[in-house]
Amino acid sequence: MTRNLPSRIAFYALVAVIVLFAVFPFYYAIVTSFSTGTALFQVSYWPKVFDLANYKAVLGSRNFPRSILNSVFIAGCTVGFALFLAVTASYALARVRFRGRGLLLMTILAVSMFPQIAVLAGLFELVRFLGIFNTPWAMILSYTIFTLPFTVWVLTTFMRDLPVEIEEAAIVDGANPWVIITRVFLPLLWPALVTTGLLAFIGAWNEFLFALTFTSSESMRTVPVAIALLTGASQQEIPWGPILAASVIVTVPLIVLVLIFQRKIVAGLTAGGVKG
Repeated sequence: MTRNLPSRIAFYALVAVIVLFAVFPFYYAIVTSFSTGTALFQVSYWPKVFDLANYKAVLGSRNFPRSILNSVFIAGCTVGFALFLAVTASYALARVRFRGRGLLLMTILAVSMFPQIAVLAGLFELVRFLGIFNTPWAMILSYTIFTLPFTVWVLTTFMRDLPVEIEEAAIVDGANPWVIITRVFLPLLWPALVTTGLLAFIGAWNEFLFALTFTSSESMRTVPVAIALLTGASQQEIPWGPILAASVIVTVPLIVLVLIFQRKIVAGLTAGGVKG
């Protein structure tokens, strides 16, 4: 124990530094969001006054609350479609034997390697062809396409580790594949579903490029675009106070969700990591 004490102290010191480095920017954003005027540019690590003017300005604006609702709807639909398609696809990839199954899974994973800017023009033409430009469905379609590879990969890995005997018993009882997926496997997939669903929600909630490209009206904007386009009293003024307040408003719910489901997130991310 005495020999390991210096290494343990060094380890916990390193962890503390990493946590401080990761958390401090958000903490400072919270502190600064309560400041107005010239106080925004004064370094302070503790709020001297709790002025809610920035939060009132953001929440009282014409379109920001609507942008929050847009983001909730788009992210929620993305999670629903992605999980539905991923669960059915992962069942086929994990349980159904067919030629080229491994190649298909690698191809699905390879799709996620393409940067968004590389497919932006093609997706834009597809969105215009489908007639969904400047609607939430344009973002839902694009987000689902980019979310599916990760969700399919995680759920396929998780489903492979489920005992085959459970499926065989369900087949003996006369269950069809849909019943096996929904009533047998789905209750066992909760850790992976929570992980992939939450990560898909965060990705859709924070996405900026597609949301900026596929919308043209203020009423259709999502939260990241609305924050980026906040304006001050003049064209030259950058409204740092409202921007920080808006950032805090849209970040706190994500942190709460991660803290609530942190155990299931870890269980889902480590699915398939140990065999035997």
